[in-house]
Amino acid sequence: MNQKTFVKTFKEVQQKMYFLSKRLLTSHEEAADAVQEVMVKLWEKRFKLEEVQNKEAYAMQMVKNYSLDRLKSKQASHLKIVHSNYDNEERNVEEELERLDKVKLVQQMISELPEQYRMMIQLRDIQRYDFEAIENILNMKSTAVRVGLSRARKMLKEKIEEQYKTEIA
Repeated sequence: MNQKTFVKTFKEVQQKMYFLSKRLLTSHEEAADAVQEVMVKLWEKRFKLEEVQNKEAYAMQMVKNYSLDRLKSKQASHLKIVHSNYDNEERNVEEELERLDKVKLVQQMISELPEQYRMMIQLRDIQRYDFEAIENILNMKSTAVRVGLSRARKMLKEKIEEQYKTEIA
């Protein structure tokens, strides 16, 4: 695989790799570093990549594994949650703060899900991967992905309902 083909193949998937890594590592800097490291590894393996059928799923699998390894390492003890807010003049401050609180709450609830469920939600509902790609990334069978995703959504729904019940009471 030459440089032009490599760039064309992995340019679009880089952003998806970043979002998956950021979901796992919660830090912009750590996620960007993870993507960069994986891209270097992919470049080093570029001649072997001809054999890989779904290069996007392969890259996503690599960034997932790298990010999980970073979390398990001693270096990960210093990771912090970094939030990036943006300005939107059309909304008033109160609405924006309320929206951000809801987003943070849902993100927190997702982060409390078991790791496998968390990744399924990230890949399917946030990054919009198809089931075949998720099966390849997570190295799972089709039925296991569908059942796991259903359970993850159910757990998330129950957490949200429980939260709103306590807010009303």
